[in-house]
Amino acid sequence: MAAPRRDTRGIVDPAGLLTRVRFRRHEPAEPLRRYVEWYWFIDWDLPEPYVSHVVPHPSVHLTFQQDEQDEGAPYAELTGIPGGLYTRKLTGRGRVCGVKFRPGGFRPYAPGHPVSHWTGRVLPARDVFPMITADTAGCVVTPATDQARVAALDAFLLPLAPAAPDPQTDLATALVGRAHDDRAVRRVDDFARTAGLSVRALQRLFSAYVGVSPKWVILRYRIHEALERAGTRSEVDWAALAADLGYADQAHLVRDFTTTVGVPPTAYAQAAAG
Repeated sequence: MAAPRRDTRGIVDPAGLLTRVRFRRHEPAEPLRRYVEWYWFIDWDLPEPYVSHVVPHPSVHLTFQQDEQDEGAPYAELTGIPGGLYTRKLTGRGRVCGVKFRPGGFRPYAPGHPVSHWTGRVLPARDVFPMITADTAGCVVTPATDQARVAALDAFLLPLAPAAPDPQTDLATALVGRAHDDRAVRRVDDFARTAGLSVRALQRLFSAYVGVSPKWVILRYRIHEALERAGTRSEVDWAALAADLGYADQAHLVRDFTTTVGVPPTAYAQAAAG
């Protein structure tokens, strides 16, 4: 399995976020890496509130949290893939220890439902994992070191790991990885054909194991790339980028970027260069 990526793709205004929080990623125990992409930890202590925005990846997240908004009591949440921009207001002092499941990797942990069942939902984690209690959350978020928190997450997830691999999980993970890495993946019908599947079979696989459609995944990775370019380069040839990402023209890229991020790409780039 690939090591955790160190880029900030998907984070809107990463510089603004990373100057306000301590953000780290850690690998899970080796037996979990088929299902879990990485653990992510955020700690903050803010003199004034900050609102963070993320253009989501096609991943389900399990989070163990402690913050002043919930009177300091540890708690756990499950977050399905948000349909639009994910927004979180950070206030005071807090900590999140998150599990980012690989696309396709969450289904074996909750096989009773297609992953699309959780899409767009944020719910108490015990609704999915009844064994989770406040003490469970406390065991994850209260240790003083990252190493101890990683060990607590491993200890929670390892007993729940599937006894045998699910080939459909591996297929879904591989196909989403291809959509991420291969810019030639632009149309769902071509994507299905090269995967040896009908369009309908590909759509069913993504609904059951990823939680969103193949079209959603392809579009989202285009926006991630455009967001990264807009945030790291002072000048962007938007027409050339649109062509590179497989858009029919610049107007389509501008429309999708604006709909997803909330501002046009040129305005975002100017603010990032700010």
